[in-house]
Amino acid sequence: MTTYKKIGTLQVEEGLYHFLQEEVLIDFDLNQNKFWNDFSCLVSELTPENEELLKKRKQLQTAINDWHVANPTFNQKQYKQFLEAIGYLEKEPETVNITTDNVDDEITIAGPQLVVPVNNARYAINAANARWGSLYDALYGTDVIPETDGAEKGSSYNPKRGEKVVAFGRSLLDQFLPLVKGSHHNVNGYFIGEGGLVFTLEDGRSTTLEELSLFRGFRGEKDNPTSILFRHHGLHIELVRDKKDPIGSQDKAYVKDIIFEAALTTIIDCEDSVAAVDAEDKLDVYRNWLGLMKGNLTASFKKNGSMFKRCLQGDREYTGLNDDRFTLRGRSLLFIRNVGHLMTTDAILDEAGNPLFEGILDTVVTSLISLHSLKGRGKYVNSKTGSIYIVKPKMHGPKEVAFSNTLFNRVEDLLGLKRHTIKIGVMDEERRTSLNLKACMEQVKERIVFVNTGFLDRTGDEIHTSMLVGPVQRKNDMKHTEWIQAYEASNVSAALSSGFQKTAQIGKGMWAAPERMKAMLEEKVLHPQAGATTAWVPSPTAATLHALHYHQVDVHKIQQQLSKNEVSSYRDRLLKIPIMKNTSITEEDIEQELNNNVQGILGYVVRWVNHGIGCSKVPDIHNIGLMEDRATLRISSQHIANWLHHGVCTKGQVYDAFKNMAKVVDQQNQLDAFYEPMANNEVNSIAFQTACKLVFEGKKQSNGYTEPILHEGRRAKKAENM
Repeated sequence: MTTYKKIGTLQVEEGLYHFLQEEVLIDFDLNQNKFWNDFSCLVSELTPENEELLKKRKQLQTAINDWHVANPTFNQKQYKQFLEAIGYLEKEPETVNITTDNVDDEITIAGPQLVVPVNNARYAINAANARWGSLYDALYGTDVIPETDGAEKGSSYNPKRGEKVVAFGRSLLDQFLPLVKGSHHNVNGYFIGEGGLVFTLEDGRSTTLEELSLFRGFRGEKDNPTSILFRHHGLHIELVRDKKDPIGSQDKAYVKDIIFEAALTTIIDCEDSVAAVDAEDKLDVYRNWLGLMKGNLTASFKKNGSMFKRCLQGDREYTGLNDDRFTLRGRSLLFIRNVGHLMTTDAILDEAGNPLFEGILDTVVTSLISLHSLKGRGKYVNSKTGSIYIVKPKMHGPKEVAFSNTLFNRVEDLLGLKRHTIKIGVMDEERRTSLNLKACMEQVKERIVFVNTGFLDRTGDEIHTSMLVGPVQRKNDMKHTEWIQAYEASNVSAALSSGFQKTAQIGKGMWAAPERMKAMLEEKVLHPQAGATTAWVPSPTAATLHALHYHQVDVHKIQQQLSKNEVSSYRDRLLKIPIMKNTSITEEDIEQELNNNVQGILGYVVRWVNHGIGCSKVPDIHNIGLMEDRATLRISSQHIANWLHHGVCTKGQVYDAFKNMAKVVDQQNQLDAFYEPMANNEVNSIAFQTACKLVFEGKKQSNGYTEPILHEGRRAKKAENM
């Protein structure tokens, strides 16, 4: 039984209440009674507005469905006029000029971004520490260096592979930090002279950097520095030297590693990568965020029989050319991603005894916790400019963005913060937001610091909104459709025309395959080339490697060029619905598509429901590990629901796919001692039944979201385990 503490008009779950009272509020000068009273007033004021926004979503979707039924022959011009008439398409503002101030430098520099579940302390610490990454480790441990010509990884250090890693690193230095004479491959020493950094070459000559200003500082003695710091395209590169190190001792210049500044920013996630279904789970979420803001979060774990402990890294100190000392931040700048407007939580009940909107609770509590950093009460300061960074997902159109702005205003008032202390990241992942993106930006023009694209959620909403038009294309074919190309380009164009350059981040989506780093290096360079200042990566290793792209591409130059282009509306292209042009799809293609989608759904849901794991590396149907979260689930479940509705496949075919793929997923998890098989137990397996519901009830789910069904399944499993 959940027990509550009555305070004001709210009923607060006792564990959460004591946490806020005894671990959070106690550290501040806030009047606790006033805090709870003001919180109660905030809930009373904003709950009806939140409810109205959700009603509007349903009204618009019903109107769209009715229009498609009445107009079975699709006419895009008439469709656009209809969307304008019902207010789905709003008038685009001619100009938007964002005026966000007090933005940290990490926001304005182009570089990688990590996203990590807040309820996994180890992952969160590793992500925060991924500000600096070892290039040698990233190369040695991944497929970037092929395991040919004797360069296998093996169970112990392979000098042949190590040589290839060092050569790869030296070639990168030649690209990013070219010398006046010679190559970094031929450098055998360094010293700091009166004019700056001097490189000595194997042939006895000395040389310098072509661009002297790239040298930033050093550690150690001038005539024998232990590390040398450079800055290129705003990102730091550090050569670390150690004559006694096993690697450094084999290097002619005693370089033991090349450290790249990598994850400038990290999104600590309360949403898609987290399974938090009740007060107990929310308490874990908030306690880890508190540890990050206080700087005292730790995680202990066992690896290869030994215990290890993770904690946040300290800052890094260097000496400049003029003997001036300076410090660089040792950790990523942390964003916190709250949940959207849809879900409620019984961690707190409102005046009517109803569960509170979770997005409201998240904003209040995560902002309150952020005061530890903001007021200097923690070990480290997250924002040097005194800002709190909240990413807000799954907003539909300008009015929902405006509601978030109102919520942030009220929370600033509640906590006694200056207006626009709380900055917002707007996730462009819903159709109504994409089509009205500039109008959305206008609603938060004084606090916006981030906008991004996300193929999976955006496509899930695309399918759900246009469910009745016809059968959609196969999932992989979607990536090459006109609307998705317009979506990616429109996002960058709208942001640049609104003043994002060197003020706010323009982001792109996740590289989902953490074991395919060679492919990532070949493909993900397209993101900075498109004018994006950041893009999501699945691990610290991936962040280190993705950082190379921002040295290869000068994103701000790209943005300057793009800004000269005439700004045009992408609406017509965005309204091209991705329907199959040729509906004579083969039975083999149907089976293949169903199996691929169903295997991914089951592989993710079984961990979510049975173990409360919201994000993990899940083997796909080809046993390639992919980072999965709820966005993956949304697109896959909506895709099958669409095909079911239009008769591309039958319910029997889909159910057979679920039964067959349950055997595959069971096989893939057979080494997990805590895994509960689904095959031959489909009726009693809560995970299996939950996965089926996502598809068979997918058509009627609000905007195709998976959270309501997942939460129901997870709560049932927790009750079963009690």
